[in-house]
Amino acid sequence: MTKIRGRTVGYGIGGTVLFLLAIQLVPYGRNHANPPVVREPAWDSPATRALAKRACFDCHSHETVWPWYAGIAPASWLVQHDVDEGRKKLDFSDWTGKRKGENAKELTGEVRKGEMPPLPFRLLHPEARLTDPEKETLIRGLDATAGHR
Repeated sequence: MTKIRGRTVGYGIGGTVLFLLAIQLVPYGRNHANPPVVREPAWDSPATRALAKRACFDCHSHETVWPWYAGIAPASWLVQHDVDEGRKKLDFSDWTGKRKGENAKELTGEVRKGEMPPLPFRLLHPEARLTDPEKETLIRGLDATAGHR
């Protein structure tokens, strides 16, 4: 009985290792070349840009700093998905001032509610954890940068 249980555990571990090795062959999440910066917003101040860079740019710009785990599946898939979705909703490196995500109310609301940056990102990126005064400064700055609409 113990021999069978040990063999089953061994097969389970071996199968898991083989699976994790096999998924490394999936190409999604491997291209970490950032596109060129097209146009940034007219920032109201360098402080606003600095706070946005700390808390937002990894997913919402073409200046993503790809962490080491972004090269290992399945984490690479999650990181790539988050960056793709983040850039689609709001891209500080391709700013037009006309997209929904560039609206001052939308920008500040996400930060004010604590939805941005999201908790998993803050846990893995301590620099993105803004103090309450920094958060208020960012909110005021984003509001001034995007303007009321």
